Amino acid sequence: MTQLFPETIETDRLRMEAVRPETVDLFEFYEHAGDDPDIEEITEHLTWDPHATPKETLDFVEEMGEKYASGEGASYVIRPREGEEGAGEFAGDAGFGVDWDRRSMGLGTWLRKPFWGRGYSGERAAAMMALAFDRLDLELVAVTAHVDNAKSNRAIEKYVEAHGGRKEGLLRNWAVHDGEPADFYRYSVSREEWAANPADVGVRFVD
Repeated sequence: MTQLFPETIETDRLRMEAVRPETVDLFEFYEHAGDDPDIEEITEHLTWDPHATPKETLDFVEEMGEKYASGEGASYVIRPREGEEGAGEFAGDAGFGVDWDRRSMGLGTWLRKPFWGRGYSGERAAAMMALAFDRLDLELVAVTAHVDNAKSNRAIEKYVEAHGGRKEGLLRNWAVHDGEPADFYRYSVSREEWAANPADVGVRFVD
């Protein structure tokens, strides 16, 4: 094994496949990151805009491939596994960045609207925490959300608390949203907190 990050991550209900030029279906990704009928609602509180052209998707996929290869981070297409409604469909994207000097991982994700409310965000987060702590030997996993994104903040608070973590507080002017600085909440789980409250779903890494 030469890569730090797995090619595929599986949980009880999800299969997550690394986004790289040689593996991703570019036009499938563009269809949902740019042309999805609900994309404006999906990205309302996110720090990226819908992809305007397939070229934007290509640029994103190439960037993610470079980060995957260098060990800086990765992005994964989320698909429900067999037995789930919409099994095999493109449900969204799960990403992370690694700050090796700080021994920390920052999480991010988005889901298509038909897949909201199923607990997939928490299941994906548990898998990423297992990757961070059990495979990469990191010390902290953190996640931020726009202060106005009530749905995401509720979901994050739920899964962070389930793994012993906490809401750290408000980060003022943390990121640019719609061209303006915006406030975000930050949450985190430490290695020790995770050890006392590990994943409650099966997690499997496939290299």
